Amino acid sequence: MEYSTLKLVHQSAVALSLAGFVARGTGMLSGAAWVRTRLAKTLPHVIDTVLIASAIALAYLLGLSPANAPWIAAKVVALIVYIALGMIAFRFGRTRRIRGIAFALALLTFGYIVAVAISKDPRGALAWLT
Repeated sequence: MEYSTLKLVHQSAVALSLAGFVARGTGMLSGAAWVRTRLAKTLPHVIDTVLIASAIALAYLLGLSPANAPWIAAKVVALIVYIALGMIAFRFGRTRRIRGIAFALALLTFGYIVAVAISKDPRGALAWLT
């Protein structure tokens, strides 16, 4: 697949993943029933699979790895944190407060991942201050 097409697929998956995460989080915090439907639980996995597969393909195409690009390593670590926070927000948080805090922290982590991707720097948005 051509680089520009692959990058567009990846960026589109990022946008869809964020939109779905925000919708599910908002729905979960407001007690909406649709959040518990099969589609609401399955579709994010499909989108995130496309997102991760396109990220791996882009890294391979560009010859990047966590070993030779520290910003990729930062994104991988942040992705693990994001997934853990999402699991707390949607599955393991015992109270609405804990779920809400995990949801907010997951959104901040998502923002960090995007900032690292744009800046190509593990410092994320802080890189723009120097």
